[in-house]
Amino acid sequence: MAPKFTHLLTTFLMLLFSMQLLLAQSRTLKSEGHHVGNTLKFLQSLKEVQKGQNIIGLTEVKKHLMKFGYYPSGDANNLTDDFDESLESALKTYQNFYQLEVTGNLDSATIKKMMIPRCGVPDITNHTSSSKPTSTSHKSKIGIPRWPSSKYELTYTFRSGVQNPNEQDMRSACSQAFQRWESVSQFKFQEAPAGSHADIVIGFYRGDHGDEDPFDGPGNILAHSFPPQDGRFHYDADEDWSSNPNMNQMDLESVAVHEIGHLLGLAHSQDSNAIMYATIPPGTIKRELTQDDIDGIHALYDN
Repeated sequence: MAPKFTHLLTTFLMLLFSMQLLLAQSRTLKSEGHHVGNTLKFLQSLKEVQKGQNIIGLTEVKKHLMKFGYYPSGDANNLTDDFDESLESALKTYQNFYQLEVTGNLDSATIKKMMIPRCGVPDITNHTSSSKPTSTSHKSKIGIPRWPSSKYELTYTFRSGVQNPNEQDMRSACSQAFQRWESVSQFKFQEAPAGSHADIVIGFYRGDHGDEDPFDGPGNILAHSFPPQDGRFHYDADEDWSSNPNMNQMDLESVAVHEIGHLLGLAHSQDSNAIMYATIPPGTIKRELTQDDIDGIHALYDN
């Protein structure tokens, strides 16, 4: 009896240990999912933090501003939670770009803007001006890279890094998005056969996917694309995508029209009505090119 009892006891303890391990893993996954899905919710706790203070979370604010071109990238390895002059300057530039009240503080309007889902392409690059709208009627920042006149007929294909349940919706949305730009420019777009070489490659990816610009899970960066003549356009697979979005979903075509603008060489606009504006709230359908977008593509290619 003793050996049998010992065996039963050992089996029970092993089962108990396994259950505890599974519960711990479940809690970890839930915790990580919650954190990823609410990437910038911590900003709300930083409202009205003042210059000179040292508050946990300001390092993340600096990283966020650095990603989009507002904070000096040379300081990437030396960031602290100090509210210093560099952070104040970065916030002022950000507020100026988005036409908010320029306070240099993390006020409620600035935090609200930062929490809206957006494109992962920086607002300010070596090819765009720092903060002021242009003096012309359109406010799109026009990038230097562009397709040569010999490449106005572009091919595109689809190749995802993860399984894509929205494959057909994505193909349809992108086809319509290309038609919108084709109708106002010299470009012609044609889908290439699957597996063949194409000028533009579109797909769904998750996390670190090999382009040195990792996605961050649901709720912040929606997609990104690269300037001419790179041709890559990536959707974040962790977002809730739809061709007919409810108030919590992101619209495939709206984001496609925006990212194709980057593929053609346009940078972000300061006109909140423009397709090339960087942010788009969940549930929003924004597919029609505005005069600002049209002026931008003409200014880039009609000379």
